[in-house]
Amino acid sequence: MSRLARLSLANRALVALATVAIAIFGVLSMGSLKQELIPSLQIPTAAVVGAYPGSAPAIVEQQVTVPVETAARGVKGVEDVTSTSSTGLSVTTVQFAYGTDMDAAASQLQTAVTRLQSQLPEDVEPQVVTGSVDDLPVIQLAVSGGADEAALADTVTSSLVPALEDVEGVRSVAVSGVADQQVTVALDPAALAAAGLSPQQVSTILQDNGVVVPAGTVAEGDRTLSVQVGTAVTTVDELAALPLVSPTAAPGTPTVALGDVATVTAGPEPATSFSRLDGEPALAVAITKTPAGNTVEVSHAVQDAVDGLSGVLDAQDVRVEVVFDQAPFIEESIEGLATEGLLGLLFAVVVILLFLASLRSTLVSAVSIPLSLLVTFIVMNATGYTLNILTLGAMTVAIGRVVDDSIVVIENIKRHLSYGEEKVGAIIGAVKEVAGAITASTVATVAVFLPIALVGGMVGELFRPFALTVAIAMLASLFVALTIVPVLAYWFITSPPVPADPEAARLAGERARAAAEAKERRGLWQRAYLPTLRGALRHPAITLGVSVAILAGTLALVPRLETNFLGDTGQDTLTVTESFAPGTSLDAQDAAARDVEQALLDVDGVATVQTTVGTAGGPEAAFFGGGGSPTATFAVTLDADADAVAAQEDVRDAVSGLGGDASEGIEVAGADAAFGSSTVDLVVRAPDTDTLAAAAAEVQELAEGTDGAAQVTNNLAAAQATVQVTVDREAAAAVGRTETQVAGTVAGAMSPAPVGTVNLGDGPVQVRVVAGEAPATVAELEQVVLPTAAGPVPLTQVAEVAEVEVPTSITRVDGERSATIAVTPAGQDLGALTAELTTAIDGLELEGGATVEVGGVAADQADAFADLGLALLVAILIVYLVMVATFRSLLQPFILLVSIPFAATGALLLLLATGTPLGVPALIGLLMLVGIVVSNAIVLIDLINQYRERGRALDDAVLEGSRKRLRPIVMTAAATIFALTPMAIGITGGGAFISQPLALVVIGGLLSSTLLTLVVVPVLYTLAERRGEKRAARKAAKEEAAAQAEADKAAAAEEATANA
Repeated sequence: MSRLARLSLANRALVALATVAIAIFGVLSMGSLKQELIPSLQIPTAAVVGAYPGSAPAIVEQQVTVPVETAARGVKGVEDVTSTSSTGLSVTTVQFAYGTDMDAAASQLQTAVTRLQSQLPEDVEPQVVTGSVDDLPVIQLAVSGGADEAALADTVTSSLVPALEDVEGVRSVAVSGVADQQVTVALDPAALAAAGLSPQQVSTILQDNGVVVPAGTVAEGDRTLSVQVGTAVTTVDELAALPLVSPTAAPGTPTVALGDVATVTAGPEPATSFSRLDGEPALAVAITKTPAGNTVEVSHAVQDAVDGLSGVLDAQDVRVEVVFDQAPFIEESIEGLATEGLLGLLFAVVVILLFLASLRSTLVSAVSIPLSLLVTFIVMNATGYTLNILTLGAMTVAIGRVVDDSIVVIENIKRHLSYGEEKVGAIIGAVKEVAGAITASTVATVAVFLPIALVGGMVGELFRPFALTVAIAMLASLFVALTIVPVLAYWFITSPPVPADPEAARLAGERARAAAEAKERRGLWQRAYLPTLRGALRHPAITLGVSVAILAGTLALVPRLETNFLGDTGQDTLTVTESFAPGTSLDAQDAAARDVEQALLDVDGVATVQTTVGTAGGPEAAFFGGGGSPTATFAVTLDADADAVAAQEDVRDAVSGLGGDASEGIEVAGADAAFGSSTVDLVVRAPDTDTLAAAAAEVQELAEGTDGAAQVTNNLAAAQATVQVTVDREAAAAVGRTETQVAGTVAGAMSPAPVGTVNLGDGPVQVRVVAGEAPATVAELEQVVLPTAAGPVPLTQVAEVAEVEVPTSITRVDGERSATIAVTPAGQDLGALTAELTTAIDGLELEGGATVEVGGVAADQADAFADLGLALLVAILIVYLVMVATFRSLLQPFILLVSIPFAATGALLLLLATGTPLGVPALIGLLMLVGIVVSNAIVLIDLINQYRERGRALDDAVLEGSRKRLRPIVMTAAATIFALTPMAIGITGGGAFISQPLALVVIGGLLSSTLLTLVVVPVLYTLAERRGEKRAARKAAKEEAAAQAEADKAAAAEEATANA
């Protein structure tokens, strides 16, 4: 590798041009990088949503869910299948492995579902829904005000939506809360009877009119004209004017208009949900970006578009508020991490300056930091990576490490120049002396990130960009240290004059070396270190005994360490969800939600509250839990300066006990839910409903008594009262009706199906025919009359109408009915809560074949810890292989690996001292430590080996090598530590949930491993090599004795021959 330095010195102008090019392209690349919150993730989940209106959960389960589950399990790559069957809706969630091509998987799943279409009820058409991080809204608006709801909806759809759709990078603008329009044809039974018409005949006539039918073409001269028959109905008046003729009427019978026998009106459909902003009726507007869009730019452009409409909106008294916006958090995180990185760079430069006491040398070594980062920006831009909290956090962490190689090179160059060597020869010799060591140490640091490929799930997807970013920066720093730094040293570092006469130069060099080494030994670091090292070498047993005691103490500290998964992201949003008893009316839900809404608005630190009362029922139900028990959701936006953790507790206290009898509980989720589940889920499975209910109640009671549980909820839906109409098939047959016909008549009376659509100018609007008031009570339902050939028959003659209890929804996991008991941790120690719950359920004996297992965030944590533990072991193995290749020895790398457990000592102590839990970011820090701490030992042992190869005695080589590597080792460790200090303190808080634990681990590990490596590694090296020397001496003695014996034997034989 030293040839690079020789080549660079021979082509200094070319190196200068390359440096300028790196700077220019690096700055351009940095400016063109997309900014987003996290790397784009393809969520490996698909949902099959099937609507079966009016059907009870048990019927939905058997006729829709079970066939869909069977089809889904036959798709390649499926890991888990869960489902929820609720009234009129089936949602089957299919989980694939991360990294699966979801477009192909969704296509296969859709094909499998299409094949079973014939097995499903006729009007059920399941849809396959998939999603990625790019499908989440970049910014969500709440629009309120206006003269009335219709005027507000008109302003949004006619002014706001078109302006937002024109914004570059916007993929879709979805408006929710706008009441759909419908045309209602309310029949007058008396007028209808007088006209000799039935409701069914009116529906048929409506379906046969207002239709445009293509009839072919005709020739008119040189033109061919299309022929179409019929005209579309475009107004309510046209619909009311449609002529009605009874199919049995005699020719010439006068016709009647639809308006003569019915009242035709256009208006909004009955509300199924309410949406409000800070207590006022509001519409929600969600904006998603294209995959290539820049989140921050799209957000700013949307804000500009809204500002540009201020005149129109103010004139209509319409207020637009931002409920959720990714951009501010992204910008704050990036700005915070950048600030911490710049502070770290400044601290590292100050450390180098203090050690080298030379501004020129400091600037030459510090130039590796910006150059390495600029190379990283170039590679990121070329590979399509984005600037997010993970990649930027990686570069911030790398700032402390990328300068290490340059420090070692410039420190050695400065030392050689101080010995009076000729400049070019000194630079080449200095680089040659350390090139192998810094190459091995950098390769080891980069190689530890290779096992990240073994980490599965979301953690692997999130941290692979982090690992690649660090690796790019490390390799760039090595290249800079071996090429650019030597050239800069040649230009900017002064050297003492060298006499032209070779002999005079040699004598001057010897005097300069002696003076420089004497000065080094008089230094504070040398005077403190050398006596300590000599004492350790004289008493190796004591040294190793103390080391073992320290490691034992480290192991004893492990049980006291808190553990979590990813931690709180620090975003300024909270989600509050209120669940209601099954069957609670929408008005009752709304009344209870208003109490919670007001309580939230009264909490200090809350900026806005967007309220949604009601449950999604379309494809979005797959991901937002639609179709089950009714809920109200409150999206809470906090003030910019609010403490999110404290605000979450204040909100939880404020809503505690609210909701009244209809409410079944209120959950508060913070920013820790940003990466999936934030609760420890106890999944209960059982073969039947009764066993499941009993087991779930028992597990819930056990969880509520567990220490560390802040909130416990049970998703097993309570039974709801339902009116069951049981048809007597024989009685129905006796009057000429079938069970299906009876069901159709009752359904038509309860909720009339649309008979068609008309376009009133704003798109198709459904037309519903209503024959009288829909039954509102059980008694009115019993009075429904069935038309038969023999005349009208009361419903009760052919069916029994009774009120029964049925489950609101049925949840299944891999084909078994299940319930989930969700436990919200009271603090940040997720591991302790999981251990408590695991111990508790292990001692639980459930009856009837019921089982319970731990899932949710606890399962995510267990999987991530297992994968990262394996990655840690593989990383150690890779580092060992790198060192074997470097030292060509199997024993010496083992000696160097002793740095790793000592690194764990400092890391654990600092985590405990700061109260920081051990989570995924901290484990990534431990993985990084494996490469960093071994680097110091590599630099140390490499020089000792060089001295021994030059013929120095073991003790002399160890002492001299350790003495000369003391300063670069302490410098690199101190530079890294001080560079990471701003992140560890969390000065700005940007991306702190990832960067802070990682920085603490690296700082603590470097502190302990550096101190112990400088003492323990030389002791172990000396013991191992001395044993080797003794073995070699014994072997040499044996060989010499054998040779002597052979010589004596030959001499005796020769003497015997001579005597003969």
